[in-house]
Amino acid sequence: MSSTIYRSPAASLKASATRSKCPTTQVEFGGQKAVVPKGGYYDRYRMNPNLDEVARDPAVGPDIDFFRKIPKKLVDSRVGQIYAPNFYYRTRSVQLVFLAPLDRLQSRLPSPLEPITALPGYGLVALTFYSYLVCDNDPYNEVSIAVIVRQPGNNSYSTTQLLSSIWNKTFYGYVLALPVDTEIARVRGVYGYQFPKWLANINLEMDDQNIKADLTATDGTPDLTLDVPLPALQTIPSQSSVGTNIAINRIDGKWSQVAVQTNPLLAAQCLLPGNVKLSRSEGPLSKLLNELGASTILRMNVFKDAQMVLNMPTPLKAFD
Repeated sequence: MSSTIYRSPAASLKASATRSKCPTTQVEFGGQKAVVPKGGYYDRYRMNPNLDEVARDPAVGPDIDFFRKIPKKLVDSRVGQIYAPNFYYRTRSVQLVFLAPLDRLQSRLPSPLEPITALPGYGLVALTFYSYLVCDNDPYNEVSIAVIVRQPGNNSYSTTQLLSSIWNKTFYGYVLALPVDTEIARVRGVYGYQFPKWLANINLEMDDQNIKADLTATDGTPDLTLDVPLPALQTIPSQSSVGTNIAINRIDGKWSQVAVQTNPLLAAQCLLPGNVKLSRSEGPLSKLLNELGASTILRMNVFKDAQMVLNMPTPLKAFD
């Protein structure tokens, strides 16, 4: 990402501390300092929680068997040894999948990545608002803009790959922007994964009727505003419809992949939604969507209740 939208660590730390509304304590991750809630999950567990204690947290919900089947391990990373994967016990999100011209998408992708073709001349861009209500590194919000790409090493037709991705609930993407609203999330993302993260003000609210979300810069510059009626939701049995998003990126110059598994519990999908109000302004994500030519909303995915697992990066050998 360009330096015009990236916040320096010092500025980020100050902004994060200013926004905090509860007692905090300072911790260190990868040689970087961050402020976290005192007595919160990160302060107490340092990414290695006791799942029996987590199960007793009324904010988590009664069923955490999804996480019990994925044991944490102390692993080496570019910032030293850490416990992984990262658990997100209760999350909400709304995703808009846009059509965008293939040539504009290709211009933002490093070679040899290629955008997947959805329609002749058009690929896919995903804009996602996330709210992580309970997780290992404490509650935070995040917004992602990613280009959906062809699976590395797979030479089949784009249509075949797209249908396979839908059937297998597995998509590959290249993340262009990933602002967050807490310092520990920024530090972990930048230094642990080399994701394009910076601090911003982010909100995502869902009630029984509406979804409202907004993103502004820490200096108050407006960016994105989303307003859409809540669609009819479906209750999904836990672990019956787990999906995987795989982010492709370079870490220290080497191609890597990061898998995120999502276990939806209360969700909805809408094709060609006609009641979405997405307002763009002068902020970096609005400008990015405009530069990509993101136009028609092809699909909206809503997870009002879901669990997620963020895995550590692994080498991507398809490009070797």
